[in-house]
Amino acid sequence: MKKIIIASTSTLSGEKYLNYLLPELKILFKDCTTVLFIPYARPSGITHDDYTKIVATAFSKININIKGIHEFENPTEAIQNAEGIFVGGGNTFLLVTQLYAYKIMSLLSATIKSGIPYLGTSAGSNICGLTMQTTNDMPIIYPPSFQTLGLVLFNINPHYLDADSTSKHMGESRETRIKEFHEFNTIPVLGLREGSWLEVKGAKITLKGGLSARLFQKEKKAIELANEADLSDLK
Repeated sequence: MKKIIIASTSTLSGEKYLNYLLPELKILFKDCTTVLFIPYARPSGITHDDYTKIVATAFSKININIKGIHEFENPTEAIQNAEGIFVGGGNTFLLVTQLYAYKIMSLLSATIKSGIPYLGTSAGSNICGLTMQTTNDMPIIYPPSFQTLGLVLFNINPHYLDADSTSKHMGESRETRIKEFHEFNTIPVLGLREGSWLEVKGAKITLKGGLSARLFQKEKKAIELANEADLSDLK
């Protein structure tokens, strides 16, 4: 049975890293003494070691150890032996490129689907969908494929922002960019606002975090899904 948290962000404004999610993570990883962390997205270009230290500090608050996948000689074996897995945020293009370079994208998907608990934030949540094409990130590197883990049968747009009518920004809104995606693709897209996450238990997918999420479907008007909405049939 799948046991997954797909979170828009790791950090809420004014809070410490993962602080708002720690009660949920204590439940998700309750049977784990060590969680495997995949730091490949490298936010702001920080090193794998530095990123792993940040995660380890947060997880120490719930008495769980963190081990970075880069610390293993064989990343395939690291995933096969993992008690739990966390993929953090950063640049989705870099993350996906690395997962393919190490030939672990399919293995990671199968492992999580087998029931190993998984947390994804930001880029790590983006890859939970069918493709990474609704990321907000710059294409700083070219992955061999946009196909990702397929843990849910739709795409995620983490850090979803509503258009601000008072802003002088003249560029595209998130909604406009997702509509552009639907000019060429039929995959539904869920805009996850900061502080929101999806709880996946087996085949059941529930919106959590106290906020609504915005659902985009090709040739349909975007709709708001209330907190605790059931997305199990979305595809």
